[in-house]
Amino acid sequence: MKLLRTSVELDAALSLDGNQVGFVPTMGSLHAGHRALIDAAKHLSRTVGVSIFVNPTQFGPSEDLARYPRDLEGDLLQCEASGVDWVFAPEPEEIYPPGYATFIEVQHLSEGLCGAKRPGHFRGVATVVAQLLTRVRPQRAFFGEKDFQQLQIVRRLSRDLHLRVDIIGHPIVREPDGLAMSSRNRYLEGEERSRALGLWEGLCAVRRTREKGIRSAVALKRVASKILKAKGVVEDYIEIVDAETLRPLETLPLSSHPVVRLLVAGFVGKVRLIDNVAL
Repeated sequence: MKLLRTSVELDAALSLDGNQVGFVPTMGSLHAGHRALIDAAKHLSRTVGVSIFVNPTQFGPSEDLARYPRDLEGDLLQCEASGVDWVFAPEPEEIYPPGYATFIEVQHLSEGLCGAKRPGHFRGVATVVAQLLTRVRPQRAFFGEKDFQQLQIVRRLSRDLHLRVDIIGHPIVREPDGLAMSSRNRYLEGEERSRALGLWEGLCAVRRTREKGIRSAVALKRVASKILKAKGVVEDYIEIVDAETLRPLETLPLSSHPVVRLLVAGFVGKVRLIDNVAL
C-alpha cells in the first residue's frame, strides 16, 4: 500500500490506475463503517484509494477541530489490512495553499438540518469533496448514509459539476445494540454510551408508529422527542423529509414514493451525534 502526502505523489499513483478507482474519502479515525465502504469499493473497483484528511473548513469556530480524533498510524494499518492500494493523507496546506479563495456551496440541500445548526459546515464539505474528486477522478466514490444530508449534497455536487463520478451510498453500519458507528462515539464516557442509544430507539419507535398508519409528521416526531428526553439526549433536531430534496414533510405520503427519511441529531453530554432511517 502506498502512502501519498502530496498532489504530485497522487498524480503519479493515478497515472498507473487509469479511471478504475473506487475512492473512499474519510477524515480518519477509521472504524467498521469505513471498512464497509472500503469493502464495497473493493467489490466494484480494480483499484481502491482512501483519503484521510481532517478538513478544517467544515468546522465552526466553537466546534471540535482541535480535539477531533486523529490516528494516522492506526488508520494506515486498517487500510493495509483491508486491501487498500493507496492512501492520500495531505497536510492542510496541500489542499488550501496560501491565498486559497475558492469555495463551493450547494444551495437548498445545505440550508436545513445540520446546515441550519452548523453554518458554513456544508460549504467546507462541498469544497473539499470537489477538490478530492477532481484530483482523484475516480470511477466511483463511496459515502455512508449516516451522514445522509452530506450524501445528498455530494450527489447534487457531482451532477451539477459534471464530475463523472458515480456516488455510491452505503447503508449505516451499527454496533450490535444499534448505535450508529461514528468517530465521535469514542468521546462518550461512562453512562453516556447507553444514553446515546436514545437516538436509535427513537428512530425505531417512529418506524413502528408509522407502520400503524400514522402519517402526521408532528405526531411521529413527538414519539422520537419523548424517547430522546427520557434517555437524557438533548434534542438538536428531529425532522421528516423527502429523501431527495430534504424538504420537510407535514404529512407522509400514502405510497413509498417519494422515499421519506427521518433524521435526528442530539447531544449526549458534549457529544453531538446524528442518525437516520428510511420510513
